[in-house]
Parts: sequence; structure tokens; C-alpha cells
Amino acid sequence: MNVSEAVGAVLASLGVRIAFGVVGSGNFHVTNALVEHGVRYVAARHEGGAATMADAYARMSGTVAVLTVHQGPGVTNALTGITEAAKSRTPLLVLAPEATSPRSNFRVDQAGLANAVGAHGARVSSAETVVDDTVMAYLAALLGRRTVLLNLPLDVQTQTLPDEVAHAVEELRAGRGGPHQDAASRVAGPWGLTFPALQGPGEREPDASGAAVAVGRLAELLARAERPVFIAGRGARGSRPELEALGERVGALYATSAVAKGHFHGSPWDLDVSGGFASPLAAELIRGADLVVAWGCTLSMWTTAHGTLIAPDTTVVQVDLDSDALGVNRAVDLGVVGDVRETARGVLALVEDLRPAGRGGTEERIGYRSPELARRIAREGRWRDVPYRDTGVNGRIDPRTLTIELDDLLPEERVVAVDSGNFMGYPAMFLSVPDGSAFCFTQAFQSIGLGLATAIGTALAQPDRLPVAALGDGGALMSVAELETVVRLGLPMVVVVYDDEAYGAEVHHFGPHGFPLDTVRFPPVDIAAVARGFGCEAVTVRRRQDMGAVAEWLKGPRDRPIVVHAKVTSDAPAWWLEEAFRGH
Repeated sequence: MNVSEAVGAVLASLGVRIAFGVVGSGNFHVTNALVEHGVRYVAARHEGGAATMADAYARMSGTVAVLTVHQGPGVTNALTGITEAAKSRTPLLVLAPEATSPRSNFRVDQAGLANAVGAHGARVSSAETVVDDTVMAYLAALLGRRTVLLNLPLDVQTQTLPDEVAHAVEELRAGRGGPHQDAASRVAGPWGLTFPALQGPGEREPDASGAAVAVGRLAELLARAERPVFIAGRGARGSRPELEALGERVGALYATSAVAKGHFHGSPWDLDVSGGFASPLAAELIRGADLVVAWGCTLSMWTTAHGTLIAPDTTVVQVDLDSDALGVNRAVDLGVVGDVRETARGVLALVEDLRPAGRGGTEERIGYRSPELARRIAREGRWRDVPYRDTGVNGRIDPRTLTIELDDLLPEERVVAVDSGNFMGYPAMFLSVPDGSAFCFTQAFQSIGLGLATAIGTALAQPDRLPVAALGDGGALMSVAELETVVRLGLPMVVVVYDDEAYGAEVHHFGPHGFPLDTVRFPPVDIAAVARGFGCEAVTVRRRQDMGAVAEWLKGPRDRPIVVHAKVTSDAPAWWLEEAFRGH
């Protein structure tokens, strides 16, 4: 067994289920080794797409995904997707062959590239250390919640393993790897490697006494609060029962960051997304809170609408596993280091003693909740409930009308991925999702062109739900090669393209100031015809009645994807656009 074969065997034994990539000479053998040991390999048409597929799969499955690329240009092609994953703290392991000869045209400083975009650089140094190096890189991704680029030098890949190392690999494959087999272990077994050196920020053991004091203080604040609001982020995934039990006791309203959309779906107290995407009612109620508790949410400028969504006199609490995340985006009055689920349980136990049953002013009101407010949320809480003047005209459909029609047509069991662009608020806010594991929003880097690959990774992680990709025309054409991947994988995907024949964000940002816009406007493209060329079904939508073709496709057999090429109106900017440019 050589090093490249050992890397594949070790990762498979640690529980890696799937790898995405584009195979070249440098990663040919390690990719085949992954497949040989039971890892599913998904071939993309571009390394950038492969990186984003792996990112989305890891986010939506809760497992470490693997990206495998060619040395040099394979890494640079994937770099935007790697950057998005790194900024999102996605547990992603990138297998990057490395040209070490100074004369190789493939040689670049791959470790430097990783560090430049916020990923962690690692390397397999030799045949003697291949098990140690691979396990440590995997653990750094899993436990550190980070993106790790593992360099595999070409000359090291071909080295033959010493007998004792080959034996260790066989032990792992047989399930007898000791602490190496346990991916959650902080000790790398008989090789004497300890994990803390690779821990991410906040992975240090918290001070137990300090945590208990903070939990007690949060319970006191909730016991006194009259208008509490909980904002859940991606770090709160899996904690809905605990947060709802606590919210019920103190009368809290619920909201989420954009990436956690759907976490409280179905609750009569759900305000949906906080921040620039917030509905008018949600913004009003969040601004009116006297206590905001952020659960696994860093309260970024997007979640707080550049700080305007939280009133100056509101008490702000942040709960996070990562101590370095506390107060990173805005000052907080109280920071609590801890797991969201366990912290909510602990706070509830204390609140039971601090806040007697029925406290809340009257029998009609508990905390922020009242029968009248419940009726308002039911009437006005969703963006589709907000009245608007339909701007559809001259063969173009209003994007709100289009998305509401889609929301009514699509089955509830759906998973939605959204690209970046002027259009993105419409699918993000007018399409509902059934829970907090049904919305994938790769927007940490705000690159357009990631949406289709995001939908592919999401579809593979959530195979029992209908995948929906929402793209602008710019992002769709930038990533169009991955339509072949959708068809090849047999994914029953709905791909919606909001086509305004422009980079709409730039049109609406610079146009009012009189700047020329020829560089950001384009002639019409028959995207439906392009999609048919890839083997998709396709329909061009100019009015609501054209959506009948989508309804027919949904009846089955759904044996190939459908592309909905929507010619949308473009006379006004999206409501969140100016805020987005303020964040540049």
C-alpha cells in the first residue's frame, strides 16, 4: 500500500461518506482509493462547483465532506468555493495534490492560498506519518468546524508504507483503530498525537463556574423580560424543542438568521428571518424587544440590518459554543459559552423557579405573546401577506408573483438553495421551507454562481425532499456546466432562473446616479433552450398561466430536472439591495 491508497482507506474508515471533485493526474489514485473503500464519488464539471457541492453537503448532512482536486489549477479553480466554506466554518476536507518540484508549472503555494482565505493548511509529510497526518486533518475539520486543505505532495503519494503503518491502516479498516476510529476523540491513539493544538477558536473547555454564573444571569434576564425575542442561527440546529420549551415559558417570539431559515416553521410565534430580509411586522416586533437572545448566531450586519433592527436600550445576550464568537459583530450585554440545547435546558430549569406560572401581566399576555399579536402574525407575518402592486407587463412576470405561485405549487417537503444577486430575496423569503434543515444559503462570501452547485450538494444530503435551486441569469450562466451533473445524477430538481438580462444589483445601485450600464446589461438568452440541450425539461415563464407546465412536471415521473426560465420585471431594485451595498 502506498500513501495515496492509505489516505483513501483512512478517511473511509473514519466515516467519510461522499467526496466531490474533478479528477486529474495528481488526485487520480487517492480518489480511486476512496471509491475502493466505499466512499461515494460525485464528479462535477468544474472544481468550483465541486467545492460548493461538498460545502453544501457538509452543511446539510452534519458530516465531514471531502473535496478532491488536481494540483495547482485544480486548487485555484476551487478557491472561491473553498473560501465560502471557510468563512462559513464548514467541516470540509480538501485533498490537494501538491507539486513540489520548483520547475513544475503546477507549483503554487497551496498552503499559503489556504491560509489566505481562512482555511487551515495541513500536509501529509511521509509514509511514516500518513495515518497521523490524515486523522489529524479530519479531526481538525470535524471538531474545529473548519475547512482544511490537506496537501498531498506528489513524491510522497507514491511512497510505500512501512509494515507497522500498513498494519495500522488495516486495523482502522477492520474497525479496531482505537481512538483513531473514534472521530470525536481528542487523542490520536498509540501515535501519541493530541488534538488541542489544532482546535478551532472556542473549542477550549469553558470555565464551568463562569458558565454557570452566565446561565443564571440569562435566566434572571428572561424572568424579568416583557418582550423577549429569540434569534436562532445555524449553531442552534437541532435545538428547536428546547428553545420552544423555554420560549413558551417566558413568552418569547422566534426569529432566525438567514442561514437558519425554517428553524421555527409552523410555530404561531415565528417571525421568520431577522435582518434585511425581515418582513415589516418582524422588523417592528424585533425592534420592540426589550431582550434579544441570539442562540448560535453571531448577530452579523445582515441579521441586525446593520444594527438598526435592535433598539439601543435592548438587552442583548449571545449563546455560542465558540467563545471568540461572542460580541464579534456587535457588543453584547451578556455572553454565554455553551451548547445551545444544553444551555436552553439549564436556563429553563432556573426560570421555573424565578418566574412563577402565570406571570406576565395578565392571563391574556405572557411575555411578548398575546392573542391579538398571534392574529397579527398569522395575518401579516409572511412576506407574501404584505400587499404589493403587481408589476408584470410586456411579457415579464413580477418576481413576487412568480415565487408565490411556486410556493403554492411545490410540495411542502422541499429543500431550497439560493444563489446571490438582486433577485435572491424573493426565493429566500417568499418560498417557505419545512424546517431548519431545508434551506441552504451559501452567502458568506457573496459570490454569484454558487447556487446550482449548492442545490446539488443539498439534494444529495436530503434525498427525500424535492430540491429547488433559485438562480439569477448571471449566476445560472456562470455555472451552467453543472446542469449536466444534475441530469447525470438523475436529480428531480426544480431550477428557477430569475432572468432580468442584467447584473441587476449593479443596474439598480449605479443606474440612479446616471452611470452607463452597458457593461452590466446583456442581450436575451434562451436559457430554456440551453437547458434542453443538457437534457432538462424547460419552460419559459412570462405570466402566471405559464406555470401550468411546472404543475404538470410535478405530477411525475420527475425523471429529469426542470428549468423554469422566468422573464422577470426589473423596474425596481430588491428591497434589501441598498443594505447589501452598505456591507461592501
